Amino acid sequence: MSGCDDTTQTIPGLEPATTIASAHRLVTALFRRAGLSTPELDARLLLCHAAGLERRDLIVSPERRLGDCAEAVAAAACRRLEREPVARILGHWEFWGLDFDLNAATLVPRPDTETLVEAALAEVRSAGLGRAPIRVLDLGTGSGAILVALLRELNNAFGVGVDRSMAAAGAARNNARRNGVADRAVFVVGDWGGALSGPFDLVVSNPPYIRHETLTTLELEVVQHDPALALDGGVDGLDAYRAIIADLRRLLSPRGRVFLEVGAGQAQDVLNLLAAAGTGPGGVRHDLAGRERVVIVPASSAEAAQLVPVYGETRKHLA
Repeated sequence: MSGCDDTTQTIPGLEPATTIASAHRLVTALFRRAGLSTPELDARLLLCHAAGLERRDLIVSPERRLGDCAEAVAAAACRRLEREPVARILGHWEFWGLDFDLNAATLVPRPDTETLVEAALAEVRSAGLGRAPIRVLDLGTGSGAILVALLRELNNAFGVGVDRSMAAAGAARNNARRNGVADRAVFVVGDWGGALSGPFDLVVSNPPYIRHETLTTLELEVVQHDPALALDGGVDGLDAYRAIIADLRRLLSPRGRVFLEVGAGQAQDVLNLLAAAGTGPGGVRHDLAGRERVVIVPASSAEAAQLVPVYGETRKHLA
């Protein structure tokens, strides 16, 4: 592990007398040599966390000494050099401008998943769902990031989050509390929607969708630190979608909408499963990188600029 003593969790050059500016440069250089993708950002976040600093301190007080925080800074840097994700070291992460606590049973919320929140809010507006109370179901809620973000935006919504992990459901409940929506949310432990009764106006999910045989090929940050239960989608990556879709006709209200995050190349397969279940034509919303990210059923025409139907009577853009 470049620059870090495995036995003492220390880094030469990180001493009580080291300035925070020097510490930032040193840790950044170590991370860059280790091949981390965002070395400067990682170093800044971990330095501020371990030393109890604000970001502005790096600018206005660069000659400030690490003091008693030197060991904590070195320990955090060593953990990152071992490929532990920054979010795991911090113990929390931002999603939709909100802060979410994490634990070993939850995935780190990703910016790509904000596409699902955006799509759901757009459908609420275009379909006029926001004029009356609505019920939201989040299957595989994890940290609760998707559901909490939606409840913060939809004051007339009540949400139910389901997860197979008790630890994840507990984290989601705590995150709802810390973000001010606990009075409009319930979190339960269960196997997808099997034990629930509807109707729900929005069903959202970012389920496990990695093919089982490829799990060990993922980057070390994922393989070593993300919960397998939240990643493993079975032989073809579609097991969770089959379980979710099997209950949709029972769970959805007549005006209900479904929003499912999908992995690369899975949109058509998921839409085919939905079509076979009789849910009606749907579309795909792309993320900022242009990847097919969220399957939406049924999709309203108001999403014309961002949705492309991939089954049904036409393959033209919705109009």
